Amino acid sequence: MGPLTYKDAGVDLDLYRDAMQRLPTLLRRTHGPRVMDLPGGFAGLFRLNPGSRLLGRAYRDPVLVAGSDGVGTKVKVASLAGRFNTVGIDLVAMCVNDCLCLGAEPLFFLDYIALGADNPPLIADLVSGISDGCLQADAALLGGETAIMPDLYSGDDFDMAGFCVGVVERKKLIDGTTIRPGDVLLGLESGGIHSNGYSLVRKAVFDSAGLSVDDRVETLEATVADVLLAPTRIYTRSLRKVMQRYRVKTIVRGMAHITGGGLEENLERILPDGCRAVIESGSWPVPPVFDWIAELGQVQDDEMYRVFNMGIGFVLVLDPYYVESVQKRLDETRTRSWVIGQIEPGATGVEMNRS
Repeated sequence: MGPLTYKDAGVDLDLYRDAMQRLPTLLRRTHGPRVMDLPGGFAGLFRLNPGSRLLGRAYRDPVLVAGSDGVGTKVKVASLAGRFNTVGIDLVAMCVNDCLCLGAEPLFFLDYIALGADNPPLIADLVSGISDGCLQADAALLGGETAIMPDLYSGDDFDMAGFCVGVVERKKLIDGTTIRPGDVLLGLESGGIHSNGYSLVRKAVFDSAGLSVDDRVETLEATVADVLLAPTRIYTRSLRKVMQRYRVKTIVRGMAHITGGGLEENLERILPDGCRAVIESGSWPVPPVFDWIAELGQVQDDEMYRVFNMGIGFVLVLDPYYVESVQKRLDETRTRSWVIGQIEPGATGVEMNRS
């Protein structure tokens, strides 16, 4: 046996270099004047000036907000469909939406991609989606890491993780502590399944029903791939429209990103003692994609509401006086919303009234 090379071990450095050379343009398109140019640097630079105006506001006591997340087994669906440019949007959405829950403005984003083999076109597609997501979120894609690990990932398997940093004025931090009985729950529409529950989705669609990604779902007027790979909605611009209108008054007292655990578990995370969220399940239209999944897998209602967002991707808890005004601002960003419940006095928790 001759001398071993890295390529013999499954990592082609020339192919890796080719993949990396495709990425700078995808990063630069997301950069604003606050990103400092550092060609060949080991890290990204972002200029944070406390006196600068972000989101139309001057920050006097800025607090950095950070969040990290992944896309779960939705990447398996992307692999089956050979369609990789939307899961990057999902990755950004999962991280950014979490930061938005505290009233933060997204500043920059970092990604981590792990693969079993060098694949420049795949990497380019994934980062292209991440770049698109950052544009939607108004966040700079500052950098990332791509790891080739043939002993951990087989074939075309890959995984992704993201990391978002945002900023909020300390006095404007929204953490749910001011939520009170009488407040209203305003649900913002989701873009579909988003990025949670895909192990159950794949079990129902591919195992139980025996469908393939190319099969057409007549009731949804789309292919299985189209339905399952619809990207997660990013709520940055919708919430900015609301926050810019109320720069002095704090009308939003709590926010929840509806991910794994559904409405009940995610809303419970922001409720203070003595406040109970009561949700009226018939107060918004549940998208037909969830009926389709439930039918294919014979999934019970309780399980559906526990696993999926059921059409509500984000919830605002706010003063009832401002509901109509907030909905008007959301409409301007083409984000539908519904009053889905209210806060009542009682033991801390969430109650779902099924109609």
